[in-house]
Amino acid sequence: MKIDFKKVEVIEIDNIKHWDYPDYCDAYISEADYNGKPMSDKMLDEINDNYPDFVYEQVMEYIH
Repeated sequence: MKIDFKKVEVIEIDNIKHWDYPDYCDAYISEADYNGKPMSDKMLDEINDNYPDFVYEQVMEYIH
C-alpha cells in the first residue's frame, strides 16, 4: 500500500504516556483523514506498523 503522507491529516493520537518521553513508543494514530476522507483501520495499521518516523513526528506535533 502506497501512502502519500501529504494527504494524511492526523485527527487523534492515543496512548501517549508522558513518562515515556522522548520515545512515546506506545503512541499510535487512532484517527486520521486521507485526502479528506476517514482512513480505514487497514490504512491506520499500515502507518502505525510500518512508518514509525511519521507516527513519531505526528506525536510531537500533537502534544505541542
